[in-house]
Amino acid sequence: MAQPPAPLEGLLAFPLTPFSDTLSLDLDAFAQNVERHVEAGAGALFVACGTGEFSSLAPAEHAAVLTRAREVVRGRVPVWVGAGGGAAAARAAVAAAADGGADGVLLLPPYLVSGPPEGLVDFVRYAVADTSIPVIVYHRSTGVFTEAAAVSLLDVPSVVGLKDGFGDVELMHRIVTAVRSVGTRRAERFWFFNGLPTAEVSAHAYSAIGVTRYSSAVHCFAPEIAHRFHRALAEGDSAVTQALLRGFYLPFVALRDEAPGFAVSLVKAAARLRGDVTGPVRPPLADPTEEQIERLRQLVENGYRVLKGL
Repeated sequence: MAQPPAPLEGLLAFPLTPFSDTLSLDLDAFAQNVERHVEAGAGALFVACGTGEFSSLAPAEHAAVLTRAREVVRGRVPVWVGAGGGAAAARAAVAAAADGGADGVLLLPPYLVSGPPEGLVDFVRYAVADTSIPVIVYHRSTGVFTEAAAVSLLDVPSVVGLKDGFGDVELMHRIVTAVRSVGTRRAERFWFFNGLPTAEVSAHAYSAIGVTRYSSAVHCFAPEIAHRFHRALAEGDSAVTQALLRGFYLPFVALRDEAPGFAVSLVKAAARLRGDVTGPVRPPLADPTEEQIERLRQLVENGYRVLKGL
């Protein structure tokens, strides 16, 4: 079984991929943003994934993002990278990640088509091939696993975890229970993650079923809020988590839900308000309106007021 070089602990961050006004890749701005994540205390970086607009990147851009991230990080935290799309594209991206020195791969769902549970497991097998790079499988969209299919992932040596972006807590509870019930050391050490947009909102529910790791898009623009929530959740401080949910996270989610793709677009806009160079999103994503950006500015400011009062 593949073993990551370092455990994925702490707050997991997903850096944005900056583009110029003409939508070309801006690697210098990306390097600055990566450094800010590390300085803010991210436990690991996942580059060129959903928040990093993986689906809009060409293979050469994907490789360039990974290379620059590793140059900036210099081994201070693990650097994982996205892979996915059609079966052949996913396989090529996993191989490129291994060749590029990534610490691991987040394998996104198959492109456009869905298949039976055994087909999803075969997709994973095909994508990872004989690589030894650790792989986390993203459970969402066209890649939703049953309990039996999730257990079958234990037979794929490179697969070290499952990340839920589907949002069915009952199904995820059944999957966690089924995997743990196998009773082997491999099953015991298998990782589970909450990968829902703005995962803090569902973090209590996932913690209750034993899924304590999650990724935070908020770390891109309000890392102080993200870390305070993460610490309070680990300490069982519901007064702090509820205050941050009421004063920041729930209003942010309400704005996020106003348009498809705002789980990325709003994060980019909020990072720009903070002073980061991010550029626009690539289509089909769309940037928020000026009125939405003003509401975003106000709710982020209120989030910091709540944080200051804790």
